[in-house]
Amino acid sequence: MSIRHGASRPAIERSSYSPPGWQVEQVEMNLVLARESTRVTTRLTVRRNPSDSGASAPLELNGSGLETESISVDGRRLSTEDYRIEGETLHLELPEDRATVETVVTIHPAENTALEGLYAAGDMLLTQCEAEGFRKITWYPDRPDVMARFRVRLEADRSEFPILLSNGNCVESGELADDRHYAVWDDPFAKPSYLFAVVAGDLAVLEDTHTTASGREVTLKVWSDPADLDRLQWAMESLKQAMRWDEQRFGLEYDLDIYHIVATHDFNMGAMENKGLNIFNSRYVLADPETATDADFEAIEAVIGHEYFHNWTGNRVTCRDWFQLTLKEGLTVFRDQEFTSDLRSRGVKRIQDAANLKARQFLEDAGPMAHPVRPERYIEINNFYTSTVYEKGAEVVRMYQTLLGREGFRKGLDLYFRRHDGQAVTCDDFLAAMADANDTNLDLFERWYRQTGTPTLRASIRREGEETVLALSQNLTEHPDNRGIGALMMPIKVGFLDADNRSLPVTLSGEDEPGPETRLLVLDQPQAEFRFRDLPEEAVPSLLRDFSAPVKLIFDWSAEELARLAGFDPDPVNRHQAMRRLSERVLDQAIADAQLPNNLDLLEQAWTAVFDDDSIDPALAAELLTLPTENELAQERDPVDVDGIHRARSELRSHLAGKLETRLLDRIDELAPQGPWSGDGRAVAERSLHNHCLEMLALAGRDSGAGRAREQFESADNMTDRMAALRALVLGGHDATAALESFEARYRDNALVMDKWFAVQAMKPHGSTVEKIAELRNHPAFRMTNPNKVRAVIGVFAVHNPVAFHRADGAGYRLVGEALHELDELNPQVAARLAGAFNRWRAYGEKRSAMMKAELEELAAKPGLSPDVEEIVTAALGVE
Repeated sequence: MSIRHGASRPAIERSSYSPPGWQVEQVEMNLVLARESTRVTTRLTVRRNPSDSGASAPLELNGSGLETESISVDGRRLSTEDYRIEGETLHLELPEDRATVETVVTIHPAENTALEGLYAAGDMLLTQCEAEGFRKITWYPDRPDVMARFRVRLEADRSEFPILLSNGNCVESGELADDRHYAVWDDPFAKPSYLFAVVAGDLAVLEDTHTTASGREVTLKVWSDPADLDRLQWAMESLKQAMRWDEQRFGLEYDLDIYHIVATHDFNMGAMENKGLNIFNSRYVLADPETATDADFEAIEAVIGHEYFHNWTGNRVTCRDWFQLTLKEGLTVFRDQEFTSDLRSRGVKRIQDAANLKARQFLEDAGPMAHPVRPERYIEINNFYTSTVYEKGAEVVRMYQTLLGREGFRKGLDLYFRRHDGQAVTCDDFLAAMADANDTNLDLFERWYRQTGTPTLRASIRREGEETVLALSQNLTEHPDNRGIGALMMPIKVGFLDADNRSLPVTLSGEDEPGPETRLLVLDQPQAEFRFRDLPEEAVPSLLRDFSAPVKLIFDWSAEELARLAGFDPDPVNRHQAMRRLSERVLDQAIADAQLPNNLDLLEQAWTAVFDDDSIDPALAAELLTLPTENELAQERDPVDVDGIHRARSELRSHLAGKLETRLLDRIDELAPQGPWSGDGRAVAERSLHNHCLEMLALAGRDSGAGRAREQFESADNMTDRMAALRALVLGGHDATAALESFEARYRDNALVMDKWFAVQAMKPHGSTVEKIAELRNHPAFRMTNPNKVRAVIGVFAVHNPVAFHRADGAGYRLVGEALHELDELNPQVAARLAGAFNRWRAYGEKRSAMMKAELEELAAKPGLSPDVEEIVTAALGVE
């Protein structure tokens, strides 16, 4: 990552960490809540940290945008001469080793468009404190290694805010004069300030219970706007599933008497794991077949699980500092991936996770904000809630399990909790628990936390007499942070297919007994050779099965070998990868030659084999029959031929749809719904393939596809089928006016479904979509202050519509640049994420690059540019 000289804030370095000079034992807060003006009184019981070497260090409290009424120490009100404020830090010189510090401040939730701290969301007041939002509520040492018990009193007008929630258990509530009321919440577990939460509003609740494995009964409550009450059942079922799964898989029980989930339409992220009071973006809570797709149902299940799993991996054991963010996020993403895999199709889930990593995280690794899963430095921590920290972090955790086995991983996790329950710790502490529990040396594994970029794994095969020799070598990308790191510890799963495409035992030379069909090799040197016996010369290697390490694999398979792997590899991930590589070879040639190759027999045969295999899981078939996206094809190109990529992919899709039209139509008919909507696994898988075939025909311009799509749109009894039909019509360039108008009329009062309506139009691959975006921004349902709306319109356009975003006249760039100027004033977090659309500006040819650079430079020159956006923009401009 490159930081511009003279940036407004210096980078914070991981190496500069020092423990806090003071710890907080107890927090007592009183919030008198109102939309326009909230008064917060906070009493801290503090003690000097005996582990801090600075025995005379002042108490440092963080605050941002606070109107401070008073500051008192041990009951004595301080004058302004008794303390000093520098930036966001209040310095208090305390003569004793213990003290009680009380502050009284006023904040203004209705003016808080950044949605950090305490803010107004519709008729609610709620909080978002991760990473550094608590300082926008009160003065506090706002860092994760300060953990304290919180007791919170909430007071508000009963008619406006009848429900008052905070962390922990409600220990007192009552009535006050003038139709006001209060509630007192006590959290028995010490927590960092980023897990603090408050919700106040007029909410409806779905209530249930869960009995833990040890017999304790826990009350479960899922809250929403009253109008959404009938769409909470799936969230409740997902929560109960997650609680049961965590008990069975990892032996982890919930620890409070009550668990809350609250849905809001105004939220920067997906959800937040605040102890006992999770606050969720409503898109990850609200669902029924009429308004949510199968993908929505699965996403809700996964995100509900993710936030619940944080109760142990993030809350009970939290991160010492924000450099350790992957300690909780990477681990919890791994846990939610395993949750979904155990409940659904493990193979399909692994394909999706690997594909997502390659599409998003590999691109991040290649850009100006590339960083390790444990960053070495940052300017604005909000910019490091990234795919690298989350998804690549999950792959690092998965490698522990691959190396140690499921049982060994569980032993390591058990030791981690025994050692560190109630503590704020580091990635090194996690590694030590894994190593110690399994009595194994993982010193080399630590390098995964420090390396930047996507490692390359090169493989070659040769014969030496009766032996087959697999040569492997690894390389890190050129990056200052990679200097001197050395070789990584890479778990590499391999297998082989014989001439009849059957799996072979993989037996190392010198072994007496036949080996397993999938062999785990560990590459912990720059290069190494592995020798196998009893493999025939024609054996086809299947390398990096299950995507066992997050690396770029380079191996020279022939097209014929790829076709065999695509058709017969028992590992679904490698079967999918072989099909992708086969498609990419065709597309690479089509882009270079500006026309499809003459011979597409192998790809056609591979696709035909999938259609003709009645035994294959329909969901897996849908994954296998998906071409690489335009963004994926652009990743490895410099310069990027935007128009050539679009043309080649469209022509190949049209060619395959023409060759396979009869099979596509047969599958559409065979998999057509035979009764009312069902959410069971088989029905979901069949809808997946059915709608994929429909979209393929329609996007290829086939009249048969458009006709079927119109019929399906009119007759569908669920959002999955209705939305698939609408996508097919809009993205296929067919006349979709009537369908769009019908959809809008039906769902105009449903904010989440309208996001789908916005997004499908923003994704239409045509230059005229630039003008459509301007029209959508003027729609009554669009609000620039709502992150979901911004992501559905401008985010989808910038990230998922390369044809329109990279329009040759630069109109797409100007549209997004203007939106960034406006968003930076309203919500810097959302603006910073959107600014990443310009990260690869150098790769788009002289004319387009110049226009993208101009937008970045204009943004960089904006007076008062937020640190969030400044870090992204200056990194993009500063990388040579």
